[in-house]
Amino acid sequence: MFTDLPDVPRDVSDLWDSSMADRVGTMLDGQHRVAFVYRTPDTSTFRYRVANTVDALNHVPGARLRAGWFCDDELRALARLVPQLDAIVVARYPYNAALRELIQKAQAHDVPLIFDCDDLVFDVGFAELVMSSLGKDQEVNAEWDVWFAYMGRLNASLAACRGAMTTNSLLASRLSAYVEDGTAIVPNVMNRTQQDYSRELLDAKVAAGFRREGPVTIGYFSGTPSHVRDFAVASTSLARLLDEDDDVSVRIVGYLDDLGALEPHRERVEFQKFMHYVELQRSIAEVEVNIAPLSHTAFNICKSDLKFFEAAAVGTWTVASHTPSLDEAIEDGVTGRLAKAHEWDAALREGVELARDRQAYAARVAPAAEKAHARWAWDSVAEPLTRALEPYLRAR
Repeated sequence: MFTDLPDVPRDVSDLWDSSMADRVGTMLDGQHRVAFVYRTPDTSTFRYRVANTVDALNHVPGARLRAGWFCDDELRALARLVPQLDAIVVARYPYNAALRELIQKAQAHDVPLIFDCDDLVFDVGFAELVMSSLGKDQEVNAEWDVWFAYMGRLNASLAACRGAMTTNSLLASRLSAYVEDGTAIVPNVMNRTQQDYSRELLDAKVAAGFRREGPVTIGYFSGTPSHVRDFAVASTSLARLLDEDDDVSVRIVGYLDDLGALEPHRERVEFQKFMHYVELQRSIAEVEVNIAPLSHTAFNICKSDLKFFEAAAVGTWTVASHTPSLDEAIEDGVTGRLAKAHEWDAALREGVELARDRQAYAARVAPAAEKAHARWAWDSVAEPLTRALEPYLRAR
């Protein structure tokens, strides 16, 4: 495990710690104005698809476009500002009365709506697949009620939109069937605070020559309680690795407690609770190998590449399942390792041996980190986002 890393900044404030008045003022200060609507601030979709993108638009020097985000209890107030807007981005917002009123006001003033979604959750035809992928009990009628209602409401929101934005080409092809203007790809990126601290962590590891202590630690950063099936893709290989190698440990961060095949080695597993995303960067930086296993479903193959770039940015090697996004992000064997189901044993052993060779490890992860800081930099999203919104910006 890597030690002596810089502490988490004490003055971290989330991008959503702001009043509506401040957000409106920033948005209306631009030559062009776009409002993003989302149910309520959270650390997953909201952070990547709303807070990070809005913050990037508002801080890129010289940009003509400014944005603001608005949540449930702010939509009716936002409706009064519609005549001053160029567009409204409906970010994974299920249809309800407040959204209906906003849509009607937007239509009355010819303000276009653009749907943004980062998962295959806008078509009830995939509801059963989503439930299965997330490990939901299909014998429980309430689960069917929840998922059909949620996905059906998202589809109703989508129906009101002229265009769409998403994270990758697979989701784009699905969404394009529903919108007349087509779908643009706007990638997930780090935000300013996350990237700055990741750079500090990386620099500390480089300065120490990637010096490490104790067992090689393999980290799984689950994020939500629904990742049991994904973890199972790698758990048997992890168990075999721990059978063979006494100098390897596992760190699990998040909600996962079902170890599956790894259960006999529970005493060698460190559990950390779900944590703030900036604090999470330190936890990822401390481990030598980050894993991103995914069960092969149509739902999972639409996942983005964030599990790779958040680890790469802090100088940590990643072993990941194949998905189109991860295949495109990772240069296999160079910036990370891509593993098919039968390749996890070898890929994990390779990662452990790489970690034990400081020079070889540095030669792999340092260039990968620089790539992450360039390609997934906080401001890199401004250009594709502006390009996606450009057709909707009115002459003022």
